[in-house]
Amino acid sequence: MTIQRILPSARLSEVSIHNNLAYFAGQVPELTIEQNAYEQTKEVLGLIDKLLAKIGSNKSNILTAQIFLADMKDYAQLNQAWDEWVDHVSPPSRATVEAKLADPHWKVEIVIIATC
Repeated sequence: MTIQRILPSARLSEVSIHNNLAYFAGQVPELTIEQNAYEQTKEVLGLIDKLLAKIGSNKSNILTAQIFLADMKDYAQLNQAWDEWVDHVSPPSRATVEAKLADPHWKVEIVIIATC
């Protein structure tokens, strides 16, 4: 059983790959923490794109997305950014829940599983 770990640190790997499935750690905003949920979501989706490219994949290969919002009032902004980004030919399954996130500045965190 081979597991490939992408960008590992002492605490976590950004992506773990096993049997051609890529399990992503929660992706959170880094540069837009003072901005609204739309901007934070755009940044997070961009981070996901970069990680997908790093493993030789792309958003059309995303199987599922779990989205955590700090406040459901930001649902429309999240959906706006998501709808601009998602592959409309092969959209993944998706769940969105409200959750208290680890950093009070974060409005969104996204976890995906994709093929690679």
